[in-house]
Amino acid sequence: MTPPAARSGTGQPAELYFEDLVPGLTVDLGVVTVDGDEMVAFARRFDPQWYHVDPELAGESRHGGLIASGFYTVSLFMRAYVDHLLSRAAADASPGLEELRWLAPVRAGDRLAVRVDVMGARPSTARPGLGTVSLTGTMLRLGPDDRPEQEVLRTRFRGWFAARPTGGDPPAADLPEAGTPEADVPDEGPAAGEVAANATSATSADGPPSTPPRVEPHD
Repeated sequence: MTPPAARSGTGQPAELYFEDLVPGLTVDLGVVTVDGDEMVAFARRFDPQWYHVDPELAGESRHGGLIASGFYTVSLFMRAYVDHLLSRAAADASPGLEELRWLAPVRAGDRLAVRVDVMGARPSTARPGLGTVSLTGTMLRLGPDDRPEQEVLRTRFRGWFAARPTGGDPPAADLPEAGTPEADVPDEGPAAGEVAANATSATSADGPPSTPPRVEPHD
């Protein structure tokens, strides 16, 4: 019996597999523009701190105006990641984040270039038929000339991707390549010598990192 076709993260037939996500690969996830109304609506619902929702107080503060919730910013990253990579790849669940950093304030109207770099890849020891891919995602604020001005977000995480089905010639992956391969991060823990390995941190531009309790991998 012919096995069912692998599905991408959005449910369509997959065209990219674990074998295509090689260390050193960089995938351009496009440019997103921060919508001010959406930014504030998100904050009112999920993160109603005054510098996210009160223009008067924010304008009188050192922020000089409203700034986005960091969780809104990472949500923009996630949408770009789904639209430009997971929608094509045979993606499974993710075992989680190792790092999440908000490096600079994000404001309404900012144009953010989004990318993801493959840092390591190896067959999964926890999920046969899948491979574990270690990824670094970044968002860069663009200036009027479309040149990067400042990194505003960096995240380091892992994802599970299905291996290519056997029995056919593998198609060529149509993804841009750039960057330098770095150490693989295995399922069970960090590669030797990796700094702050498996220490999940969420750090703002102004505050110290915090380390939550270890949890089991989940979606």
